[in-house]
Amino acid sequence: MILRHEDLRRAAKDWRTFSSDAPLRIPIPSEENVRTVRQLPLEIDPPAHTGYRELAEPFFNRAKQPEVIAGMEDLVRRLLYDALGREAIEIVREFAIPLQSLALARLVNMPDTEADIWIGWGTHVFREGDGTSKGAALEVYLNSLFDRGEAGKGEDFFSALSRASLHGRRLTREEMLGYGSIMFAGGRDTVINSISGVIGHLSEHPQDLEFLRADPKRIVHAAEEFFRVISPVTHIGRVCPARTEIQGVSVEPGDLVSLCFASANYDESVFPSADEIRLDRKPNPHVAFGFGPHLCLGAPHARLVVRSLLKCLCDQVGQITTVTAGEKIEREQKYHRSLAYDSLTVRFTPRK
Repeated sequence: MILRHEDLRRAAKDWRTFSSDAPLRIPIPSEENVRTVRQLPLEIDPPAHTGYRELAEPFFNRAKQPEVIAGMEDLVRRLLYDALGREAIEIVREFAIPLQSLALARLVNMPDTEADIWIGWGTHVFREGDGTSKGAALEVYLNSLFDRGEAGKGEDFFSALSRASLHGRRLTREEMLGYGSIMFAGGRDTVINSISGVIGHLSEHPQDLEFLRADPKRIVHAAEEFFRVISPVTHIGRVCPARTEIQGVSVEPGDLVSLCFASANYDESVFPSADEIRLDRKPNPHVAFGFGPHLCLGAPHARLVVRSLLKCLCDQVGQITTVTAGEKIEREQKYHRSLAYDSLTVRFTPRK
């Protein structure tokens, strides 16, 4: 595991030594048992990576467009309005999952009716809480979207991929599935955990909600600090094609190395008092979205969701009260890791 901030950023840029060209092995834990396709553009190195990334960027960069920003704020405002009318609401399944799914639908130009399907998937698209794999069902669903795209002239992400060309040829169905796989898997539990983590913190620290309400310009820095602290992607793998050495440790050809974003984001040499959540922290060179050529494609979208959430909480909510909170541990087969809540029930009090 590469733990220090400086070492991690150096490794993330050095794709020749620390390669992403290892299909199914890059996520940790590996996903050989839950999917069959290479995720694009995540699991491929430059220079091929560049073309695949450029093909998808126009859709993911829509998160920077004024009309998309306005639509996102309207979505969050509507969901909060509904939550304010209830005695209490379970945030993970009744707020964060709907917000993530509906926000993604807007990003990729799909109707809310399609997002209703995604809401039913739970926090993970590849597995249930008991470890049961559901990756095959996702590929069946993706194939139906691409079949629909090839048969029509839609303006959504899947229709665009079905018409897309790369280096003078049409994309293969396997390549299309690779894009769809990362879109649904990479931006799901990460965004859900960010939403619940933000709400949980503001419930425990009401003074931070007042701090943001006093000056909305603070929201941008606050969102970055939440991403640093929560680190929704705790770590990701790279495979070393040739023998190398890291801090005196020998890594053999074909071995897996972990880029530990969560550790780098708490490096005291870069982030003074790293265990403290400072909503005005700057500079804040966190690596919650990775670093180098594989910087997260969905970063603008995730930032928009969290900034919109903070803005609307400041506008609409006077107080957040925790009713019940589940544990912050995600149990993998070989290890446990600290993440956001598996459940969180709160009461929103309207702002007077």
